[in-house]
Parts: sequence; C-alpha cells; structure tokens
Amino acid sequence: MTEQKIIDDEGHFHAEDEAIDLSDTITEGWIALALFWLLGLTVFYQFITRYVMNDSAAWTEEVARYMLIGVVFIGAAIGVSKNNQIQVDFFYRHMPAGMGRWMSRLVDVLRILFFVAAVIMTLQMMLKIGSRTRMTIVDLPMNIVYGVCLLGFAAMAWRSVQTAHIHWRRGYSVLERPESTLADH
Repeated sequence: MTEQKIIDDEGHFHAEDEAIDLSDTITEGWIALALFWLLGLTVFYQFITRYVMNDSAAWTEEVARYMLIGVVFIGAAIGVSKNNQIQVDFFYRHMPAGMGRWMSRLVDVLRILFFVAAVIMTLQMMLKIGSRTRMTIVDLPMNIVYGVCLLGFAAMAWRSVQTAHIHWRRGYSVLERPESTLADH
C-alpha cells in the first residue's frame, strides 16, 4: 500500500475526510447538542434585538444562562461515559498491582456515591423550595433549572455505574492502564 501524500509532486493539496460515525453518541450527547443549538439561537436573537432593533429582549439573557447550565450538566455525562475525568495515575505506576486494582475499584465506588449523593441533595433542594421560587424575568419555577441539573446528575450516576461495570468485568481501569480506553473491552 502506498502512502497518500498530502501535497503531491506538483504542489497540489489532497485531503480526504474520514467517514463520520455518530452511532456511538449517547442520548445525553444529543440532548446537550440540542440545548447548545437552542442556546445559540437565543443568543443570536438577543444580538438581533439588542444591536439591530435597538430594543433588547430582556428574557434572553436569563434563558441563555439557564440553557448554558443545562448544556454543562447534561453534557458532563458524556465525559463520565467516556471516563475522561481528570485523574492522577502517577501513584498507580508505583504501587503493587493488587493494591492499584483495589484503589481503582474504590475510585469507581466513590464516583458512583458522589453522583448519587448529588442526585439526592438536588432532589431534596427541589422539594424544599417547591414551586414558590420563580425565575427573575421569566415567570417559571426555578425547579425547571434544578430539574435539568438533577437529570444531569442522574445521567452521570448511571454512566458511572456502567463505567465501573466495564472496569470490573475486564479486570482493570484506565487508572491502572492509562493507555487503555473504555472501548478496549
């Protein structure tokens, strides 16, 4: 097989795009993408009303802020599902393999417990404030925003359980073998 040149002998540029495969995109990714596009449209509308029509739509700033919160919390589940959190694997290189295995299991369990605790505390807060706390400009309950955060935490908890299951089934995690990915199972 001959290697394809990016620039041929006559100086012409040649490049081919790889095929795009979105089949492994998780549901949370599509939701975050939809929220992101709605956020973009809202900010565009805000720009048009402020700078073109010189009559700013007051609601757009608040709604855009809440959509950004939604993108972050729902989108964070993508990082959890890909196991892309910041991690320090330095100590795993210098500890015995058995100890590293148990430490990585502990990390999996603590990550699950953290997200489950976040779900519980968000739910408690939502129940405590009820529908009496309203958004500033848009007359809707703040629990809509907190509900999106709850959904994000629940998705992260579920994806953490899935990640732990993969780690336990294959016998190692990315902490123990930083060169591996979840797709290696």
